[in-house]
Amino acid sequence: MIAVEHISKHYRIYRRQSDRLRELVLRRKLHEVKIALQDIHFTLEAGQVLGVIGRNGAGKSTLLKLVMGVILPDQGSVMLSGRVTGLLELGTGFNPELTGLDNIAFNAALLGMTPPEVAQKRQAIIDFSELGAAIHDPVRTYSSGMIMRLAFSIAIHAEPACLVVDEALAVGDAHFQQKCMRRIKDFRDSGGAILFVSHDMNAVKVLCDRAIVLEEGAAVFSGTPDQAVNYYNRLIADMETQEMSLPRPAPLSTPLSDEAQNNSYGTGAVKIQGTRVAGLISGGAIVSSGEVADFVFDLVAAETVPSVTLGIMIRDRLGQDVFGTNTFHLKCPLSFTAGERRTISIRMAVNLAPGQYTLTAALHDNDNHLTHCYHWCDNLMAFEVAGYIGAQFAGICRLEPGVYMNDGSLE
Repeated sequence: MIAVEHISKHYRIYRRQSDRLRELVLRRKLHEVKIALQDIHFTLEAGQVLGVIGRNGAGKSTLLKLVMGVILPDQGSVMLSGRVTGLLELGTGFNPELTGLDNIAFNAALLGMTPPEVAQKRQAIIDFSELGAAIHDPVRTYSSGMIMRLAFSIAIHAEPACLVVDEALAVGDAHFQQKCMRRIKDFRDSGGAILFVSHDMNAVKVLCDRAIVLEEGAAVFSGTPDQAVNYYNRLIADMETQEMSLPRPAPLSTPLSDEAQNNSYGTGAVKIQGTRVAGLISGGAIVSSGEVADFVFDLVAAETVPSVTLGIMIRDRLGQDVFGTNTFHLKCPLSFTAGERRTISIRMAVNLAPGQYTLTAALHDNDNHLTHCYHWCDNLMAFEVAGYIGAQFAGICRLEPGVYMNDGSLE
């Protein structure tokens, strides 16, 4: 268990090293104070996963260092129960001149493992890391991916009560990242607590029970992973001072639901007023896998806007991003005059596995919503994929494979 009680961390920034001594002698302030963290508090119990997201420099790594005891808070306290292991910056706790094999004992001791524990688990650590003969090479010769393999393998075999994971998992090949994620899920399911920092919003949604958003050292939001990711998207679009809900215009067709209204934000220069999904065969929002469907949006402009992009994102029942595109990338520029109303359809084959999906949509400038976000509607509507048109498949999407014979003919 981890209990973080109103911790704060400040740093003194000096322009020159000599100013430290001059400040003592002259008794005059020669430094600036940088607030790394301010009044952060939360608890993490066994079996819970807490996600921490935020922009670079928001204070995420500082928080993890405080939890791990690498640095001490200026105010507040951190209380730990049980062994806590973590993956912070790559190479933390490793001696680059020692071999990977020697660093297992060295790093494991820092994590609180006893020599008998290290001896018992050494081969399992080596096998999980998949480093092979490279385990006998100095760590300074390792790539960042190899360092991550060794660090994660040691940390997870330390049998912690709580695992602290920073962005270290972002490096390395896809095979090992998937292997690590499976092991993290197993650790969570067995009752382990996890403090998880990542820029991978899908991983936060899938792994975490709740999440907090850090901005300039402060916890500006705490809630479900979906809510936290939505708030973060609003934050990076520089819409944090805007109301989440825009005034509701008179409906053209299917109006936005109350939930969609409450999950929307933007300047309001152009707005999504209504939406629907219509399969060309089913005629409704329940479509078959492989069926062509129209994703229809009723738009209205409050101002004249010469450049508008309509973007969509389809998410599965776990909140993972499945597919997204926009009219900018589809090379279909849009523009509006003040008061103009228009209906736009994006037509595509719904090559998704049967299940429940949600649709998020946005109106913005150019290729993303980070500069001029006119209207962002998260989880705008739900639709269902039921049954198949054509061959069945496993997984989440159809990739349209073909089988070729030796003579080059297609079966």
